[in-house]
Amino acid sequence: MSADTNIRAVVCIPTFRRPEWLARTLTSVLSQKTDFAFAIVVVDNDGAGQAGAAVARTLLADIEAGLVLVEHKQGNCHAINTAFGAARKHFSTADYLLMIDDDEEAMPGWLQAIVDAADGSGADIVGGPVNREMVTPPGPGIAEHPLFFSIAQPTGAIDMIHGSGNCLISRRVFETLPSPELDLRFNFLGGGDMDFFTRCRKAGKHFFWSSEAVVLEYVPADRLTAQFLMRRSLRTGMINYAIDRKYRPGAAGLATLALKNLVSLGLSLPRAIGLLVQRRHWLPASHPPLMSIGRMAAMFGSTAEPYKAANAPLAAAPDTKP
Repeated sequence: MSADTNIRAVVCIPTFRRPEWLARTLTSVLSQKTDFAFAIVVVDNDGAGQAGAAVARTLLADIEAGLVLVEHKQGNCHAINTAFGAARKHFSTADYLLMIDDDEEAMPGWLQAIVDAADGSGADIVGGPVNREMVTPPGPGIAEHPLFFSIAQPTGAIDMIHGSGNCLISRRVFETLPSPELDLRFNFLGGGDMDFFTRCRKAGKHFFWSSEAVVLEYVPADRLTAQFLMRRSLRTGMINYAIDRKYRPGAAGLATLALKNLVSLGLSLPRAIGLLVQRRHWLPASHPPLMSIGRMAAMFGSTAEPYKAANAPLAAAPDTKP
């Protein structure tokens, strides 16, 4: 990697209280082989502890195009916005800003593949597969849950991507959309990335999928429980409703979404039966009705704040790469 004037891409990594996991993510990015210069920006959202920042500074000590920041305002939207803003400011010639999460590992060839896809397609935003590696053997029905399934999409144009865990965004996107990038209304609920990509789609931005640009997400044991997955299904419904409501304001929008929620609830039963037949376990089958219930709960003012975790414990050290 070299100086600012040569940087083509900046990899942004927000982190919160997972220093050992962050070290694995950073190591996988640093090992990428590319025919272009790239930079790395790490934003630690733990203003009190800053263990992630300490790890990042050590690993990036000899890297000229490495930047480590601390965002004291808690919430994943704050951290991601800070990362994107710093990347644009400090690496002003970069064409592309990318993001990978601190519980992920970039597979060999990831960075070259996703930049090649952006160059070749001219797309504004490129996504790629996020495959899951469960750190402990999952119980019955866990691995078959829809939340753990990656998009099976061949390389090519796509209507929209939904998450920021493996994405590339062209600089021109940030120059044509108003700030902040991620809406702070989703700061603790989650879904700020999905809302951002929804805004991009509505603004006419073009999306592309690179099946060769693969990252691996490590799923900790506390997310491999029926209780967690059921709460996540409810929250997915809440996020979907919150995004819908943002773009359908007022009394007319509320009436439209009330009808949509009722239709969703009615369709969730046959979808649940279909999943029960396919997966042969009640847990995957619970996903459609719980999402619909989450939508209904959000319509009546209920919400969740999983990213408001000031006293969250450190993640356990990762297992050795399989």
